[in-house]
Amino acid sequence: MRAKNSLSNYRKLKALAGAGGASVFGVADISKIKDTFCFEPKSACDGLDRGVSIGVRLSRRVAETVTDQPSRIYAFHYKRVNSLLDELALKISNHIQDRGYSALPVPASLIEDWDRMRGAVSHKKIGYLAGNGYIGRSSLLVSPKFGASVRYATILTDMPLKADKPVKAGCGTCAACIALCPAKAIRKDPKDLDVAACRELLKAFANRPGIGHSICGICVKACKGK
Repeated sequence: MRAKNSLSNYRKLKALAGAGGASVFGVADISKIKDTFCFEPKSACDGLDRGVSIGVRLSRRVAETVTDQPSRIYAFHYKRVNSLLDELALKISNHIQDRGYSALPVPASLIEDWDRMRGAVSHKKIGYLAGNGYIGRSSLLVSPKFGASVRYATILTDMPLKADKPVKAGCGTCAACIALCPAKAIRKDPKDLDVAACRELLKAFANRPGIGHSICGICVKACKGK
């Protein structure tokens, strides 16, 4: 019965996410990675062993306006997609809570540790475990269908849900993001990303007129997925 409920709950959440504008959806078993979360108090996520990963694709045409720096329309679009994700995460959380379970929606863009550029949870890691993509050379989550042009949010929950599996894919021989990165921060191995160089460039971009947010978009534009 539990397995049947897990699949039924999964399908209902996926339908709700799709109706709300999500481009990708998956569920991860997060029981083994909760020690990496940055919640205070840590008890906030006790008993929440599923991570619902939702993603909304960015407009490819908007991404094309990014040159050697983010454009104003890209900055605006980025913020609006984040807002849509946060609203959708709240709706899914309310749906879960209305059925007697717990839900903790994690905003699409909330940095808890600027030195390491880490959020309360890693949307990237949870999205990977949920089968929404693979970790690319840029250290971004790459959707096989949409590339890196997807923003993500996460809902942590104790609702019984079928868990997805990571996709077996990778960048292969593609190195487009390495060639275009103005900070020279991207390496062949995503683990070797120069976080400090990336962070400093993001700060510089944020101070430019009409941007006001720590974004780049150059590696996002370069990555088409496969």
